[in-house]
Amino acid sequence: MNRNFLLPTVITAILVVAGCANKNAIRPGDTADVAFQKAKTLYERGRYLDAARGFDTVLGISRGSALAQESQWMLADSYFKARDYLMASAEYRRYAETFPRSERRPEAEFQEGLCYVRLSPRYNLDQRDTYRAIESMQLFIARYPSHERTVDAARIIDQMRDKLARKQFSAGEMYLRIQAFEAAAIYFGLTIDQYPETAWAERALAKQAQAYFLFAERSVATRQAERYRLVVGTYEKYVQLFPRGENRAEVEQLVDQAREALRRIQA
Repeated sequence: MNRNFLLPTVITAILVVAGCANKNAIRPGDTADVAFQKAKTLYERGRYLDAARGFDTVLGISRGSALAQESQWMLADSYFKARDYLMASAEYRRYAETFPRSERRPEAEFQEGLCYVRLSPRYNLDQRDTYRAIESMQLFIARYPSHERTVDAARIIDQMRDKLARKQFSAGEMYLRIQAFEAAAIYFGLTIDQYPETAWAERALAKQAQAYFLFAERSVATRQAERYRLVVGTYEKYVQLFPRGENRAEVEQLVDQAREALRRIQA
């Protein structure tokens, strides 16, 4: 194809795009209504960060008006759709605080919590946003127990707590690998005590029995008996909490060895 033909076509396309962009740019002297419509057009075209800047401008010239409430909502939603969850969380909170009687306030508070869920990282990283997500969703349920989003909030809490349990469990596994058996048992115990409803609790109790057994095996003779008894106590707790647990056979094998060791010590 002739390059001389292509060049004018490309330039024309660029000018058309630039013209559309300029057409939707908010200019000094635009009324709040005009500025809002321009920002909304950007939003509808998926240009969410540009839309957010537009709605922020509208807020600056429409404080106290009916348009301000819709602009605040659209500002928060624009950031959310742009995946800027930190900014979105702040704007959803601002909406709830500025318009406390709005029908959208519960949704704004739920969305704020959802921002923290999206910010929540992998289980092995800092879980600050995971805790914030849980707190936000718990507060939402307390404030709006009959809201249609309450079921979603409860499900999110379960997901976030499962992630925290996994982090605690992984810490126990790490200590087990480096043969810090007492520390491993402590972290497995924390998993059980703090997150008993998660799938990690059953695994943690089985691993705690293993940690106590290895701890006893490597202890001085005068301390072995009390530490083998910890294995027995962990087994009894396991049977009580998880009578059909998938790791029961492993725990039973450990307790049999611990009881045999106690018989030898006491003979």
